Amino acid sequence: MSDAGLYIVATPIGNLGDLSPRAKEILTNADVIAAEDTRVAKKLFSLLGIPLYKTFITYEDHSEQERFQEIIDFINDGKMVALISDAGSPLISDPGFKLVRECRKQGIKVTTLPGACAVICALQLSGLPTNRFMFAGFVPNKDKARCDLFSELKNINTTLVLYETALRLEKTLAALEQVMPRREIAVVREISKMYEECISGSIAEVRERLLQNPVKGEIVLVIAPPADGEQATPDIEELLREELKHSTVKEAVRKICDTYKLKRNDVYEKALELKNKQ
Repeated sequence: MSDAGLYIVATPIGNLGDLSPRAKEILTNADVIAAEDTRVAKKLFSLLGIPLYKTFITYEDHSEQERFQEIIDFINDGKMVALISDAGSPLISDPGFKLVRECRKQGIKVTTLPGACAVICALQLSGLPTNRFMFAGFVPNKDKARCDLFSELKNINTTLVLYETALRLEKTLAALEQVMPRREIAVVREISKMYEECISGSIAEVRERLLQNPVKGEIVLVIAPPADGEQATPDIEELLREELKHSTVKEAVRKICDTYKLKRNDVYEKALELKNKQ
């Protein structure tokens, strides 16, 4: 039996055989299971043959703050608490870091049991550079927010990894092609399952393939770093000088912002400055 404390346990993202013996031992011996969804957790335990005679509590975004002290009280009473997500490694685009931080403040033991993580698996399957990468979370579901995110990320010289759903994938790839048209990408799905698949190539090639054969399920999108010679940041002043020769300030700003996905206020201020100089 292990000591009281908080145990961050990675669970399978597809193949149940990926759960480590150590993780299964902790889940079996834990007194309390803090789960994203207790129904999903109990189903997993049943499939793994782990007894359900333990306390299951919900720990997710809406209940995170109120669960802090409850979980800490369990641990202070000598209990083992295992924190799990629905699948994969907890805290990766899931709640949990605030709990870990609070446990650290109160001198409570915190340890992690490594295991499946869709971010790492997708990188391994993608064939894209892995020496340096950035996980950017879930792609926003609103058009403007989606384009704003890609505009923010496009100048970062590293491989990018994001989570997406199959239903929104086409809109996401269309926005990505508009903002980063020259990038190589990989769409990874069904990791560790029977129909595991990695579709890679240029954005246009991947979009064409997906239009012919739509995919289902949860998606990990991997985007290559900027290619050599890819323009990192447009010369706003030079663009405005050319546009202002034959356009009004308003028209020039609109065109440049729409083309390069720039913040309108910044471009507008620069346009007014140039117009006043003229």
